Amino acid sequence: MARKDDRPTTGARTNPHADARPAGAGDKRERRLDILRAARKCFATRGYHDTKIDDIVANAHVAKGTFYLYFRDKRSIFVELVDTLFTRLGGAILRVDTEADVERQVRHNIRAVLAVLLDDPETTQILMSHAAGLDADFSSKIQSFYDGVKQLLRESLEDGQKEGIVSAGDAGLFATFSIGALKEVLLEMTSGTRARPREKVVDELFRLLETGYLRIDQSSREGGAAKAAARTRTHKPPRT
Repeated sequence: MARKDDRPTTGARTNPHADARPAGAGDKRERRLDILRAARKCFATRGYHDTKIDDIVANAHVAKGTFYLYFRDKRSIFVELVDTLFTRLGGAILRVDTEADVERQVRHNIRAVLAVLLDDPETTQILMSHAAGLDADFSSKIQSFYDGVKQLLRESLEDGQKEGIVSAGDAGLFATFSIGALKEVLLEMTSGTRARPREKVVDELFRLLETGYLRIDQSSREGGAAKAAARTRTHKPPRT
């Protein structure tokens, strides 16, 4: 009969950095986040396919048995990282109000999308640099991310077409063009190939959209600004 100390699930002999103390609810949440952060870092530096569970637990300073308390395998971690990023993207894009300053809102959306993706450079780099064909499940998850982003953008563009701020045409193709342009910029920025100030990227992407399918004339800019100012005056508190 094997001694209790010999059980492989403890991980005590395989990972000297592992914290064997019992964890409370807060500690468990933090430990789970530690594993996610470690996996994200390993995926970005080693590549998803070359990353082993041993690499992740060593980076997270947890026992291998602890890993399996939170995740089934490395793919389940990757799925969660991608799903979390997509959820954050969906929450960052605001519906444009044509009664307000349209340019300001479009710029805000560009800025917000860049912030979500660049604040998680490891996951973004994996998504932007993926080579199809290495792993069917892995490729399928990345494709589902792009499909979801394309649908979000297509729906936003269709709303813009109804409001008259996006030109007529195939909103799905517009979305594909936009994602392709953004992908190359993000790949350069997250890989360290070329550093660019975020606000410069916002300016250039807006100009690209403005010369393409975006329709914001001077009158709509002035009208939106005037309406916004009028609303501010209307809601100005009375003097006491």
